Amino acid sequence: MIIGWLDTLLAGIQTLNQILTAGIAITAFSLFLYALSFNLRDRVARSFAIILLCVVIVFTAEALQDKSLAIKTIDLLLHLQWFGIVFLPAAYLHLSDALLVTAGRPSRGRRRVAVRGMYLVSAFFLALLAFGYLLGPLVPDGQPAPHLMRTMWTEIFTLFYVGAMVWAGVNFSRAYRLMLTRSGRRRMLYLMAGATAPALGSYPYLLFGYGLAAQHPYLFWSVATVINVLVGALVIVMAYSVAFFGVSWPDRVIKSRLFKWIMRGPVAASAALALMTVVRRGGELFGTPYTAFVPFIVVVTILSLEHGITFAAPIWERWLFFGSDRAELQILQNFEERLLTQSDLQQFLEAVIAAVRDHLQSPSAFIAALDDETLSPIVVAGNRAMLDQESLTEALEQVQGDTRREFQWGNFWVLPLHQRRRADMDLDEVPPLLGLLGVARRENQTLEREQRDALWLLADRAALALEDRQLQQRVFRSLADLQPQVEMIQRMRAAGRYDTRASLLAEPLPQEADLANWVKDALTHYWGGPKLTNNPLIKLQVVRDLAEQDDGNSANALRSLLRKAVDQVKPKGDRKFTTEWILYNILEMKFIEGRKVRDVASRLAMSEADLYRKQRVAFEVVAKAILEMEINLKDL
Repeated sequence: MIIGWLDTLLAGIQTLNQILTAGIAITAFSLFLYALSFNLRDRVARSFAIILLCVVIVFTAEALQDKSLAIKTIDLLLHLQWFGIVFLPAAYLHLSDALLVTAGRPSRGRRRVAVRGMYLVSAFFLALLAFGYLLGPLVPDGQPAPHLMRTMWTEIFTLFYVGAMVWAGVNFSRAYRLMLTRSGRRRMLYLMAGATAPALGSYPYLLFGYGLAAQHPYLFWSVATVINVLVGALVIVMAYSVAFFGVSWPDRVIKSRLFKWIMRGPVAASAALALMTVVRRGGELFGTPYTAFVPFIVVVTILSLEHGITFAAPIWERWLFFGSDRAELQILQNFEERLLTQSDLQQFLEAVIAAVRDHLQSPSAFIAALDDETLSPIVVAGNRAMLDQESLTEALEQVQGDTRREFQWGNFWVLPLHQRRRADMDLDEVPPLLGLLGVARRENQTLEREQRDALWLLADRAALALEDRQLQQRVFRSLADLQPQVEMIQRMRAAGRYDTRASLLAEPLPQEADLANWVKDALTHYWGGPKLTNNPLIKLQVVRDLAEQDDGNSANALRSLLRKAVDQVKPKGDRKFTTEWILYNILEMKFIEGRKVRDVASRLAMSEADLYRKQRVAFEVVAKAILEMEINLKDL
C-alpha cells in the first residue's frame, strides 16, 4: 500500500517536473524571440540570446522525452540536450565580457581572445560528443531516468563547466562594482541572480550517471522540480534586466512591453500545455489516453487568457508602470484614442456639407480653410465646376471683419468660420478667421429663418472642426521639433543606466531614420547649398577627420564621405543597367551627375513613382554605410 502510494507520488512529481520543463522551454524560446525582435544590436542582448538558445535546446529535448518513444529517439534527444549544455560555459563568459564593456571596462584584447577560445573549447567538446567520446552509450533503464553513460571526458567537461561559471561570476562581480547608478546596480543584481538559472537548469543532467541520483530518486526529482521552478522565475528576471540594454525607450515602456510579451506568450502557452497534460493524464487513469476534452481545454484556455490580457493590459500598465506620471500619460493615451486625423476631419466635414446641401437643396457646397493667409478648399461636394469659375480670394476680401452674417459671392452664400470667443477677448474684438463655408444658391432663392438657423448651426460645427485641426497641427509641429532632442536625451539616458562616464560625455550616434533624412538633404545639394554646408552629418567624427585632411573644409569632407558611401552601394564589375545596379545608378545619375528625374527614370526604364520609392531605399542604404563607418571609427 505504502509502496504504491510512493510510486504514485513519484509519478506525480515527474509529471509536474515535465510540465515545468516544457514551461521553461516555452518561456526561454519566447524571450529568445523578444531579444531577436527588440535589442539584438546590443552585445549584451546578443550574448544573452545565445544563452537562451542553449536553454531552449536543453529543456525542449528534455520535455520531448517520454517512455513511449523508441530508444533511438531518446538517444538522439539526449545528445541534442548536451549540445546546449556544451556551449553554456562559453556563452556565460561572452555575456560577462559584454557586461564589462557596457560598464565602461572595454577589453584590451585578452578577454576577447579568451571568449573566442572558450567557444573553440566548446566546439571541441561538441566534436567529442559527436564521435561518442564525451558520453557513452544510452542506459535506457537507468535510474533515476534514461541517460548517457559518463566517461573520462564527461568529468573533464564538468571541471571546465564549473571553472567557466566561476570565471563568469568574477566578471559579473567586477561589472557590478563598476556600476555608478542605483538603477544600474539594481539591474546588475537582477542579472547576476538570473544568471544562475541556466547553470541550475543543467545541474540535474550533470548528475545523471552518479550513484547518488540512482539511489535517491525521490530526493533527485524533488530537487529537480524545485530547481525548475527557480529556473523559470530566474530566466524571466534575467530577461528583465537584459531588456534595458541597447534600447532608448523609457523604463515604463520596456517593463510594459516585456510583461505583455510574457503574459501573451509563456503564460498563455504554458497554462494551455499544463492543462492539456493534466487532462490527458487524467484520461489515462480512466483508460482513455486521448479524449475530446484535450483540444477543447487548449482552445478555451488560450482564448480566455488572451481575452483577459486584452482587457487587463491598460489597467496593469496604469497601476504598475506609470507611477507618479500616471496623470500625464493618461492624457497622452486619451489624446491618441480621440485624435482627429485628417481622414476623420474629412469625413466629418463631408457630413456637414451633405447636411448643408440637404437643408437648402443646393447643387454645390464647399469648406475652405485659411492657413498662413492662404485660403484653400479642403472639402468640395456637388457641382465642382461652379466653384472653379470663382476666385476664393474675392470671397475672403468680402467677409473680413464680420462674424455672424452670410455674404453673397457670385452664385454662393458664404459664411465666415471664426474661432470661439475666448474669455479674455473684448466684446468688440473679432475672433480669428478659420475659413469659409460656401453653399451654392438657386436663382432667386432666399433663406428662410429656419434654414438660416440650421445653416449657421452647421457652420459652427465646421468651425469647431477647423479650430481643432489648427490646434492639432500646432501640437504635431511642436512634437516634430521636440522629437530629435527627446530621442537624443533618451539614448544618453539609456546608456547612462550603466556607464555615466562615457554616455554623457560622448556624442551619441544618430538613428538610421535621422541619418536617411540628412543624407537626402546632403545629396540634394551635393554640389553646394545650405542643405550640404549646414547638414547635421558634419558633426560626425568621420566627417571631422576627413575635414582635417582637407584644410578644415567641412563641405568637401561631407561630399567625400557621401562619395565613399555611394561607392559602397556599387556592385562589383563594370557598370550596368540591371536590377542589382538600380540603387547605385539612381544615386550616381540623379545626385552626382545632376540629371533630371524624367531622364533618369527613362534611362532606367521605370516610372517616376517607382524611382522615388527606390530612391528612399538608396538613402537608407547610404545612411547605413555612413553609420557603420562612424561606429567603426568610434570602436578604434
